[in-house]
Amino acid sequence: MVEQYNLALLLFFVAGASDAVDGFLAKRFGWTSRLGALLDPLADKFLLVTCYAVLAWNGLLPSWLLVLVLTRDLLIVGGAVAYNFRIRRLEAEPTLISKLNTLLQILLVLLVIVYQATDWGQAQWIDWLIWAVTVSVIWSGLDYVVTWTRRARLNR
Repeated sequence: MVEQYNLALLLFFVAGASDAVDGFLAKRFGWTSRLGALLDPLADKFLLVTCYAVLAWNGLLPSWLLVLVLTRDLLIVGGAVAYNFRIRRLEAEPTLISKLNTLLQILLVLLVIVYQATDWGQAQWIDWLIWAVTVSVIWSGLDYVVTWTRRARLNR
């Protein structure tokens, strides 16, 4: 397999920058839609899960972490769809722990790619971030389940 980590780093940066510009423009000029509000977080999830899958495939992240991240995301998306159709229209409300989880996931991808591209840094930071992501994935997943179960019971 060809290992082009510099290119991967550039592509990840471009994807992140374009998402940030898109978000800024949408908020600044009111260029929002219900569809965009649903698709943007799904695109973010798709990018991160794809990165985790590729890094796990190449042995740079543990496969159990990919399974954990994917399970959480599928649980949240499935729960949101069920809530939307069975209870009432769902407004996307990312929680603070969910935002922290996303930040940690992004940092882990960046650190792994930077480490591979430059051999800069310390592998122990990667191990630390793997466990931080693990905790935040579980915590944020449970937070969503508890919060939306409670709301579903109140809105029935």
